[in-house]
Amino acid sequence: MTASPSADSARPAPAALRERAHAALTAARARTALLTDAVSDRDLVAQHSPLMSPLVWDLAHIGNQEELWLLRNVAGHDSLHPEIDPLYDAFQHPRADRPKLPLLGPAEARRYTAEVRGRVFDLLERTALEGSALLDDGFAFGMIAQHEQQHDETMLITHQLRRGEPVLTAPEPDPPQGPPPAAAEVLVPGGPFTMGTSAEPWSLDNERPAHTREVGAFLIDTAPVTNSAYQAFIADGGYTDERWWAPEGWDQIHRHGIGAPLFWHREAGQWLRRRFGVTEPVPADEPVLHVSWYEADAYARWAGRRLPTEAEWEKAARHDPATGRSTRYPWGDEDPTPDRANLGQRHLRPAPAGSYPAGASPLGVRQLIGDVWEWTASDFLPYPGFRAFPYREYSEVFFGPEHKVLRGGSFAVDPVACRGTFRNWDLPVRRQIFSGFRTARDA
Repeated sequence: MTASPSADSARPAPAALRERAHAALTAARARTALLTDAVSDRDLVAQHSPLMSPLVWDLAHIGNQEELWLLRNVAGHDSLHPEIDPLYDAFQHPRADRPKLPLLGPAEARRYTAEVRGRVFDLLERTALEGSALLDDGFAFGMIAQHEQQHDETMLITHQLRRGEPVLTAPEPDPPQGPPPAAAEVLVPGGPFTMGTSAEPWSLDNERPAHTREVGAFLIDTAPVTNSAYQAFIADGGYTDERWWAPEGWDQIHRHGIGAPLFWHREAGQWLRRRFGVTEPVPADEPVLHVSWYEADAYARWAGRRLPTEAEWEKAARHDPATGRSTRYPWGDEDPTPDRANLGQRHLRPAPAGSYPAGASPLGVRQLIGDVWEWTASDFLPYPGFRAFPYREYSEVFFGPEHKVLRGGSFAVDPVACRGTFRNWDLPVRRQIFSGFRTARDA
């Protein structure tokens, strides 16, 4: 059943769209430069983990996708360097194999991406942002800005996996402002709500279309699960009690000797973690980070709760019971601001649980946007009426029970690629991503 997405934003005028696209592309490129200029050429071409590409692959891939969709598909130009296209096709070469490819070197990759960007800015100034699905509302430019920011998050993950001296810095999050949450959980009333979007101009295919979902009443944590709460699970033998684990998860932790979140270790009676090259005590009040879906699910079972479904998560994040509307974000329809959410690599860690009261939902749920990606109970599946656009490989090929949905974004996600309808997905074993969770229970 399709519903009218009445809360979606009004579409801006062409001049405003150009300004927005230019700003989004510029911000993405500045972040890419920060992440790639922070390390030596040797680090750029190294593979810091078989789970990740060399940073120089991500850099050239960003330029290659920009050329493909904007200069070739939108402008109709011939390929600048057709011989490199197969090297940067993510579906042709697994990450573990990419260091063996004849990749562009750091200087060549930088020249290539700069050349593409110069031509793209010329194209943006002279192209009417209407007349085709790729051009309407500047979608193709927004898609490329989101793509670059998604790879910037991937490169930040590579920085976290990298061994060596710290090279990235950022200010610490502010202490929580205002009173703490009034309760540990809130009741979300049952009933229908509008899930997804049909009118958000830069939304991606898996967020579409808007449709009505019926969700029973449930209770959900006011804030993400903290490190201290997760330590209680560990101390109670959570990793040694098969009762809490899905069979595949139990097998995973035993085969790999897992007994704590990734990057944690115990020393002299306390938990320490490695964070972007710095070893530090695990902060008790931060949302737990770098846990797999299996770990999140096991904790929820141990706590007598469960992970929220994707529909429950989105209803908690977008539905306003007083008006019946689904808003763009928990706080309303306005774009994210620093007092509402921890986004954009502004900090290199989550803020303490309970932060950002200005970003709370109408029911008082906090930190639904930013800080940590939140695992949900749901498989990654298409919405009713889904249509792949502009290519199947963005979403459609990943649909099925192999991938679990994460929602809400993290401190590593830029606002251009984070909204109340945005859907992320990954394999349930993944731990290197900036993933946490919150729990729920039936009312």
